[in-house]
Amino acid sequence: MVSIDEVARAAGVSTATVSRALSGRGHVSAGAKAKVEEAAKSLGYVVSASASSLASGRTRNIGVLVPFLDRWFFSTVLSGIASALMRRGYDITLYSLTADRAERHDVFDTFLRRQRVDGVIAISLELGQEETERLVELDLPVIAIGGPNPLLTTLTVDDVAVARLATEHLLALGHRRIAHIGASPEFDIDFHIPTQRRQGFEQALADAGIEVSPSLFEPADFTIEGGFRAAKQLLGKPGSRPTAIFAASDEMAIGALLAARELGYRVPEDLSVIGIDGHELGEFFRLTTVDQFPLGQGERAADAILEALESTDAEIPTHRPGELPFDLIVRGSTARLPQ
Repeated sequence: MVSIDEVARAAGVSTATVSRALSGRGHVSAGAKAKVEEAAKSLGYVVSASASSLASGRTRNIGVLVPFLDRWFFSTVLSGIASALMRRGYDITLYSLTADRAERHDVFDTFLRRQRVDGVIAISLELGQEETERLVELDLPVIAIGGPNPLLTTLTVDDVAVARLATEHLLALGHRRIAHIGASPEFDIDFHIPTQRRQGFEQALADAGIEVSPSLFEPADFTIEGGFRAAKQLLGKPGSRPTAIFAASDEMAIGALLAARELGYRVPEDLSVIGIDGHELGEFFRLTTVDQFPLGQGERAADAILEALESTDAEIPTHRPGELPFDLIVRGSTARLPQ
């Protein structure tokens, strides 16, 4: 193992300068920093995590709370967090928070209190009052994606506005009989995102003077398979069919595209389809969507947690909220309704 003394000798500086240069704490001139980094790289020196932790009181590790690890949106946000933290020399520890009360209790009352993390990021989790208080008691920076949570710094997307934008796009194309694929109650958890997106959909219809028809709503489970089954139900019902479908996620919208193709509908000539998220498969399927930039959400959360860690107490804004961006991306799955 190469020692810090060997790096100091190779760079022609003191061990204290090596420590400051490689940890990023304390002032080091640009020239000295470059010499240290070059020497460390040539010698294959890696900072000891345990020694660094003892010296600084920091673990250089961020805890991330996530409700699902097998869903595209959450894994993409997590990827953004991990990439941004790794660039700054931080590790992450994942805590999967299920609905099981005992497991959640262990996370908040045991795992997070072991002082193994410098901060916590919660991805789209609606935390209870007791859970929020446990996080605050840790006296660590906490960033929540989703919300809002009045006790925590939150980065939020206005899901009502997102859904309104998607629906208004279809209305602007002349569609009036618009179906909605949302979620059944068991999937309407953590900030009730499906409900908010349905509210935005219904608000846009009401503003356009269109009565909401319950027959044009079909629940699903935010998967491609669920969207496929829901669209089959909507398009296979007797009577007047919808001319457009707004799905509350891109995965369900992709399922709707596949169902339409199987039933012989042309998209967008016979049926327009729009989703929400900005899924990586959206461009392949030429899917019109409202992109909420999940990778960027993760990067922004990581930047926020590191900013809090690297600022003095006087510099840290208290519970500074952040509105996360979204944008309509028009592709080939929507078109003007033929007259």
